[in-house]
Amino acid sequence: MSMDTAAPLDIDPLLDDPKTRIVVCCGSGGVGKTTTAAALGLRAAERGRKVVVLTIDPARRLAQSMGIDSLDNTPRRVKDVEGAGELHAMMLDMKRTFDEIVEAHADAERARAILSNPFYQSLSAGFAGTQEYMAMEKLGQLRARDEWDLIVVDTPPSRSALDFLDAPKRLGSFLDGKFIRLLMAPAKMGGRAGMKFLNVGMSMMTGTLGKLLGGQLLRDVQTFVAAMDTMFGGFRTRADATYRLLQAPGTAFLVVAAPERDALREAAYFVERLAADSMPLAGLVLNRVHGSGAARLSAQRALAAAESLDEDRTDGLEGSDGENLVDGRIVDQMDGKAEDRGTGGPSPEVPSSTTGPDGVSVDRLTAGLLRLHAERMQVLAREQRTRDRFTALHPEVPVAEVAALPGDVHDLAGLRAIGERLATQNEKAGAL
Repeated sequence: MSMDTAAPLDIDPLLDDPKTRIVVCCGSGGVGKTTTAAALGLRAAERGRKVVVLTIDPARRLAQSMGIDSLDNTPRRVKDVEGAGELHAMMLDMKRTFDEIVEAHADAERARAILSNPFYQSLSAGFAGTQEYMAMEKLGQLRARDEWDLIVVDTPPSRSALDFLDAPKRLGSFLDGKFIRLLMAPAKMGGRAGMKFLNVGMSMMTGTLGKLLGGQLLRDVQTFVAAMDTMFGGFRTRADATYRLLQAPGTAFLVVAAPERDALREAAYFVERLAADSMPLAGLVLNRVHGSGAARLSAQRALAAAESLDEDRTDGLEGSDGENLVDGRIVDQMDGKAEDRGTGGPSPEVPSSTTGPDGVSVDRLTAGLLRLHAERMQVLAREQRTRDRFTALHPEVPVAEVAALPGDVHDLAGLRAIGERLATQNEKAGAL
């Protein structure tokens, strides 16, 4: 099946639709999710919407591209946005988000006790799944404020893009279930039996917690449980609410991939998972697609022409006894002229363009360029086969292709160019 049969993904109608309130960019690592999210946010803002981009990318490329010195847990307005809209950007601070939950759901005295508790500090700083859970929490907070027309989410750079969907439920269930019973049991049992039980449970968790010793650890856990007891039921409730928000009609998932086998295999898996979970998929964004302005010259013809030039050059040197001869005269390789050493006059039969400006044969340069073109055409063919395999598996998924840029995106102009290519890729598809 040809890529031409894939349904086109129309970006502008998606971004312009006031019913679209959340766009989630997901996919495997290194495929340009952060850049895509930022470019979509900028384009939506410049088309009149009030947008916030939430990124969880630790490389901080988004801040640099948007001209912001640093991103944190508070949305910052981006300057130099053209048009009537607004663009804000923020980077998830996992621990700060956890702290905000505590502050929002506990009175001031209890919140202080929780935030200063060593056990809580270990949990909030790096417990498995906390980042993805807090990303969902922050998304729910942003949507509840109803301050922005559109929220664009750059999902965490986890081993699998599916962790973003799985971790919140996993952590919510953990906090609501066995974890709490584990913590409360030793506090109720007390004494050495409780300490022994607690130490066994803690050894299964994090190395950080293991550094807290003896009775102090027990007191920390008891304080933590007493302070948090009324809060734990809300974790799973909010995780479930945000999960439902992702399933709502106002949400659009964009799977981002590169035209490479592994990235598109992950994309296909994610497409199937989104369908199984009834998540609204808008389409596939295919980044860094290579093109050529001379696509009608096939790799085979280019290689054949290069070989022919090489053969002609070799044939011309045969019988010359190591000298460059043209009609019996010696060619001066330094200035590209052929002179008759006997008469001192230039040869009218030999053009001065037989060598390039660096003294390299034009035929050799041409052959090299033809080989480079052949390599590019082979890359294009490989990408086309990879895209076709994805399209054959999922012909119902709309696709937007983004042509590869010559360099990295490092400013708003670069993000604007990406957005333009995303929106107009269907018009330019025939030229790429």
